Amino acid sequence: MTEPSRTPSNASRYLFVLIAGLLIGIVAAVMAMRAIQARQDPFPGSLMHVMARQSQMLNDSRKQNRCTVNDTLPRLQTLRALSNDLDLAFAGLRDDPRFQQHASRFRATLNDALAAAPADCTALAAVTEQLGNDCKACHQDFR
Repeated sequence: MTEPSRTPSNASRYLFVLIAGLLIGIVAAVMAMRAIQARQDPFPGSLMHVMARQSQMLNDSRKQNRCTVNDTLPRLQTLRALSNDLDLAFAGLRDDPRFQQHASRFRATLNDALAAAPADCTALAAVTEQLGNDCKACHQDFR
């Protein structure tokens, strides 16, 4: 008896086309995500990240009992300088009176803290709590 001839399977071709389609799809998805990301302005998020980091460093100084003026003043000055860019970063909210009120309150808290720089951890705790409350109030309205 002779064996019937076997026809080659098309499974390897289908597998190759499937893998090629997946790779092309992944590349296209990454390109689309990058195009969308390039159209977004990174400034508002970056400003918020830097301000959050400065605030975190103030809290870390307080937890480490490093609450002298020399430890806290540079952080407060940096926060105050960054707060000047809030209107620029959130240009769409520039005309909103609530946003202006929150930004003004945040700047006023920083101005008060710079005028009478916290010299001990109790004063620093009060300042960081007030700054946190100012940030929280704005985020509740606009996040």
